[in-house]
Amino acid sequence: MKAANNVLRDAHNAAGSRRPSRKQESPATAGQVANPGVAFTPGWLADIRVNRSAAERRIASLSARRSLTENWRAAWLVKAISCIDLTTLSGQDTPGHVHRLCARARMPLAPALQKALGIESLQLTSGAVCVYHQMVETAVRALHGSGIPVAAVSTGFPAGLSPMETRVAEIGASVAAGAREIDIVITRAQVLNGDWESLYREIRAFRNACGDAHMKTILSTGELGSLNNVARASMVAMMAGSDFIKTSTGMESTNATLPVSLVMLRAIRDYEALTGYRVGFKPAGGISTAEAALSYLVLVKEELRDAWLTPQLFRFGASSLLGDIERQLSRFVWP
Repeated sequence: MKAANNVLRDAHNAAGSRRPSRKQESPATAGQVANPGVAFTPGWLADIRVNRSAAERRIASLSARRSLTENWRAAWLVKAISCIDLTTLSGQDTPGHVHRLCARARMPLAPALQKALGIESLQLTSGAVCVYHQMVETAVRALHGSGIPVAAVSTGFPAGLSPMETRVAEIGASVAAGAREIDIVITRAQVLNGDWESLYREIRAFRNACGDAHMKTILSTGELGSLNNVARASMVAMMAGSDFIKTSTGMESTNATLPVSLVMLRAIRDYEALTGYRVGFKPAGGISTAEAALSYLVLVKEELRDAWLTPQLFRFGASSLLGDIERQLSRFVWP
């Protein structure tokens, strides 16, 4: 248990510094916003080809390396907690429900369980709380002084089919209300039609409207038709200044999957090689078990290195994941 506790502390040094800054600490981005974006460069898209069978084989091999997590399982699960965007996106949301979610974000594990794990000194919180615009001010007040950012879904979420001026105004209203992160959705038809420059202009307009707020671009990958489209949409979103690229709204028929995540992670790796800027990744929708979370963490570690295993560059979009992680951690100390 002592060795596990040491790893738990190491795993959460980053979690102790609460707010993901818009500045990275790497030399490539020191003194600059996380991803200012670049000019639209169609040549970066021309050679993108995804081999689906190779991607599926890569994911199939992942289970063989899940043993990476077994010796330090508790540490990995605590790390996952610090990367969760606790989310409530229901037409039945009330201020009371949002207050309870924010209290959970402030204290995701019961104090007795943290003490049993040997991590009572960690300032463990979730990565963010994600709500509709109407609940932003409520969440901001509930999280005051915690350092936990409020994220707002925006731009006509989940379909993204509102008039452009309405979508841009919605971003501005959420930022004015105190949202420090904005999760935007794209017009999927632009991807399906291969109209990459229009997609770039749309996302760039959203980036400008976000100001200093982090922008997480939801690609709705289950509706894009192919892995090639996922890869190209990922690259365009990063060119346009996205701080994160996110798989799904959580409301599509197909949400986050490991093959799609692999494609997006490799696009992030390519973008860093081309520009020096690091972009975060957020799988969302359908990730409800500790086992699933571990698979995503291992994939990120293998594809993008340990630098991405922080709330600054990795998040889960989830509403029920925390409950299963807490159950698994309880079994670790109270079998």
